[in-house]
Amino acid sequence: MLVLFETPGGFALFKVLDEGKLSNVEDLGNVFSSADSARKMVKLKAFDKFDNTSEALEAVAKLLEGAPSKGLRKFLKANCEGETLAVADSKLGNIIKEKLKIDCVHNNAVMELLRGVRSQLSELISGLGAQDLAPMSLGLSHSLARYKLKFSSDKVDTMIIQAIGLLDDLDKELNTYAMRVREWYGWHFPELAKIISDNILYAKSVKLMGNRVNAAKLDFSEILADEVEAELKEASVISMGTEVSDLDLLHIRELCDQVLSLAEYRAQLYDYLKSRMNTIAPNLTALVGELLVGARLISHGGSLLNLSKQPGSTIQILGAEKALFRALKTKHATPKYGLIYHASVVGQAGPKNKGKISRSLAAKAALAIRCDALGDGEDNSMGVESRLKLETRLRSLEGKDLGRLSGSAKGKPKIEVYDKDKKIGSGGLITPAKTYNTAADSLLGQTSTAENGVKEKKDKKKKKKTDDAEEVAKTEEPSKKKSKKKKTEVETEPEEPKTEEPSKKKKKRKHEEEETEMPAKKKEKKDKKKKKSEV
Repeated sequence: MLVLFETPGGFALFKVLDEGKLSNVEDLGNVFSSADSARKMVKLKAFDKFDNTSEALEAVAKLLEGAPSKGLRKFLKANCEGETLAVADSKLGNIIKEKLKIDCVHNNAVMELLRGVRSQLSELISGLGAQDLAPMSLGLSHSLARYKLKFSSDKVDTMIIQAIGLLDDLDKELNTYAMRVREWYGWHFPELAKIISDNILYAKSVKLMGNRVNAAKLDFSEILADEVEAELKEASVISMGTEVSDLDLLHIRELCDQVLSLAEYRAQLYDYLKSRMNTIAPNLTALVGELLVGARLISHGGSLLNLSKQPGSTIQILGAEKALFRALKTKHATPKYGLIYHASVVGQAGPKNKGKISRSLAAKAALAIRCDALGDGEDNSMGVESRLKLETRLRSLEGKDLGRLSGSAKGKPKIEVYDKDKKIGSGGLITPAKTYNTAADSLLGQTSTAENGVKEKKDKKKKKKTDDAEEVAKTEEPSKKKSKKKKTEVETEPEEPKTEEPSKKKKKRKHEEEETEMPAKKKEKKDKKKKKSEV
C-alpha cells in the first residue's frame, strides 16, 4: 500500500512496510512516537517537487476542490501501477479511481497514518528540515488565502456591503440624535419644532441661536428662507418655553455638533458608495436608477457573484422572504416585489402595472448583474438599453404610447367603431338602420296598454277555474251513478232478521264503496296537476 502525502514543497509517496499494524488504529499513535519506529512503519518511495509557488498554489487549489492536478496525475501514473493508494479525501480518491484506474482507500486507519507521517515529516524526508518547512507552509497559506479571496482593488463588493450597512446605521443614529435635540431644546423653545421641519436646519438654527432671546439680533439668511426667519423671530418673542441655563445650552450645542458631523459624514459615505457602485456594478446602477436599491440587492445576496447565480424570479422578491413564506403557509397570493419596489421604474408605474414592471425589471436586472459580475466590459451600455426598453414597455402598459403596436409598424393605428350591421369591405348595410319610435314616448298609451294586459290576465284565470270545475264534475258523475246502482240492489234484496252477519256485510260494503271512491279522487288530483303544468 502507498500513502499520498502533500507537502508545501511537493507530493510524496510513502510505502507502508507493515500493513498488519493498520488493523489496530489505537496503536498507530505509538508507532509514530519516535523517528526510528516511524521508519520501520513507512518508507519514502517517490517525491515530486514543485518548481515554483504558482505551481504549488495551483496543485493545492485543485486538491481543495477534490480534483488532481496535471502534475499529480503524471506522478501517480509513473509510481502507482498495481498498488492501492491511501488518500485523505474520499472525493479525490473516487476521481483518481475513475480517471487513473488506481484503487484508493480512505478510512480511520488511513487518517491516523497520515497524522503520524505529518508528525515525523522532516525525519522521513531527507533534506527537508523543520526550519525550511515552516516558511514554505506560511508562504503557501498566504498565496492560498489570496487565491480564495480573488483580490482585486476594483472589484471588491465587500466594500459595498459594509458601506450600505453603515449608511443604514448612520440614518438610525441621525434620527435618534435629531429627535433628542428637538425634545431637549423644545423645553426652551417649543414653537421652533413646527416652524423648522428639517432636522439638519433645526440643529444649525439651535447652534447659532442658543437662547431664544438672541433670535431677534441674529441673521439666519444663510440657513433659512426669509419667510421662515421672520416667523422664527416672531415666535421667539412670544414663546411659552421655560428658561434654560447656559450650561444646558452648552450641552445642547455639543449635541447639535454631533448631528451636523454625522450628517456631513453620511454625505461623504453616500458619494463613496456611489463611486464604488459605478465601478463594480455599472449596469445594475443604470438599470435600477436608485443607487441604494442596487447596493441593497448586493448586500442581501451576500456578494455580486452570488447574486449573479440567482434567477430573475428570486431577485424580484428578494427582501420579502417573510411575506413569501407567510403566503405559502396560509395559501394566499405571493408577493410581487421586494427591494426592487423602490426602483424608479416601478415607482412610475400605476398600481395595476407594478407587478408586471417589477417582473420585467427583475429579469433585466438578472442579466445586468451577470454582465457586471462575469463580463469584461466596464461600461453601462447594457443597463442603459435595458432601462429604455423598460420605459417603453411602461408607456405601452399605461396607454401613453399608441404610436406603435408591435414595434415595427409606423404611424397610429386606424381605430374604427364596430357596427354589426355593416358589411365587411363595402359601405352598404345588411339591414336598414333602425329609426326612433316616437309613439313610445306617450305615457297615456303605455297606461292603457298596461290596463288591458291586466284585464286579459284576469279573464284567463277565470276561464281556467271554470274549466277545472267542469272536469271535476265530469269525473264525479260516474262514481255517483255506481253508488246509486249499488243502493238499488241493496233495497231489492229480502229483509232478513237482524243478526251479527248482516252487520259485517254492511261494513264490507262500506269499505268497498270507499275503495271505489279513493281511486277516483286520486285520478282527479292527477288530472288537475297535469292541467296546471300545461298552463
